[in-house]
Amino acid sequence: MFDLLIKNGKLITGEKVDIAIKDGAILNVDPVIESTAKEVIDLAGKHYVSAGWIDDHVHCYEKMTLYYDYPDKIGVTKGVTTVIDAGTTGAENIGDFYELTKKVKTNVYALINISKWGIVEQDELADLTKIQAELVHDRLAELPQFIVGIKARMSKTVVGENGITPLELAKKIQQENDVPLMIHIGSAPPELQEVLTLLDAGDVLTHCFNGKPNGILNKDTDEIKDFARAAYDKGIVFDIGHGTDSFNFHVAEVALKEGMKATSISTDIYHRNRESGPVYDLATTMEKLRVVGYSWEEILDKVTAVPAQSFHLEKKGQLTAGFDADLTIFDLENGEKTLTDSNGFTRTAKELIKPVKTIIGGTVYDN
Repeated sequence: MFDLLIKNGKLITGEKVDIAIKDGAILNVDPVIESTAKEVIDLAGKHYVSAGWIDDHVHCYEKMTLYYDYPDKIGVTKGVTTVIDAGTTGAENIGDFYELTKKVKTNVYALINISKWGIVEQDELADLTKIQAELVHDRLAELPQFIVGIKARMSKTVVGENGITPLELAKKIQQENDVPLMIHIGSAPPELQEVLTLLDAGDVLTHCFNGKPNGILNKDTDEIKDFARAAYDKGIVFDIGHGTDSFNFHVAEVALKEGMKATSISTDIYHRNRESGPVYDLATTMEKLRVVGYSWEEILDKVTAVPAQSFHLEKKGQLTAGFDADLTIFDLENGEKTLTDSNGFTRTAKELIKPVKTIIGGTVYDN
C-alpha cells in the first residue's frame, strides 16, 4: 500500500500520469497505477503536475535586516518545494540559519557568502579580512546537508575598492572545496567582462538579464555583447535572479532573438519585493519568461531539473522513481495580468500559472 497516490494528473506535455509515493519518495510514475493508498488525490485530468518547483536564488534568513524573508512564505505557500538562500549568511551565522530551517515545511538549502557575516551590510566584500577561506571550508565540512555552494556579489556597492579581487578569492575557495559557485553581477567596477573571464562552465551567473550598463546588452547596438555570448556558449549558467533591480524585459527579449535563453529561473525574492513587487513569487517570474517567449515546458525544466543539477540536489527536480516526493500541482489559466520588470516596464500576460497544491516529502499542502 502506498502512502499517497496521485491519480489522473497531466504533464505539461499533455500526457496523463499517476504518481505513487511512499516514505517520502516517488515509487512509481505511470499513465495508470492500479493500487491502494492511504490517501488518494484524483486530479480528474484537470490539473497539471510537475516535479516540485525549485527557486535557487532567495533570501530567507529572518534575522537579517537588509534582505530577509521566511521560507514558507516564499516556498510551500507559493507552490515552491525547495529554496536555496543565495548568500544571505556567512560562516559566522549560517549555523544559526540552519537551525531555524529545521522548523519549516519548505526544503531549504544555502549558498554560503564568502564574507563571514553575509549581507549584514551592503558592502560585505569591501573589507577583504572578512573573507576567511578556512572558515568557509569548516562550515562546508560541518553542514554538507545544508550548504550547497558559495556566493560572491560582484558589484561596486558590494566590493568597494577591491575590484575583481573578491572573485579571485571566491574561485580559489571553490577550487579548494569543489563546490558550485554563484556570482551576482551589477554596476561596475568590476566590469562584467572581467567577471566572465574568471568563470568556468557550470558556474552560475545570476541577474543575467539586468538592464544596467554593465549588463549583457550593448545599448548602442541593441545586441548582446560578444563576450557575454562567448560566456554563455562556454557553459556558464545564466540564472534570472529577478530581484528588485535585476530583470529587464527588453534584455531578455533581445537575448531570446539571438538564441540565448536563461539556463535557470529564480526570483531573488525577499520580503519587500514579495510584498510590494515587482517579484511577488516564483510563479509571477515564470509568467514573465512565458511573455518573453519561452514555452511552459522549458520554463518548468528551468525551475526543476536545471537548478537541481546546478547545485547537485541529486534526489530533486524530476518526476522519477527514487526521487524525493516533492511535487507541484498547478493550473494554467487564460486571463490578463500586467507584469512589471525591475525597471518599471510592463507586458501583459495572457496565460497564468497558479499553484493548487504543494507536496513536500509526500505531505500535501493546499495553496
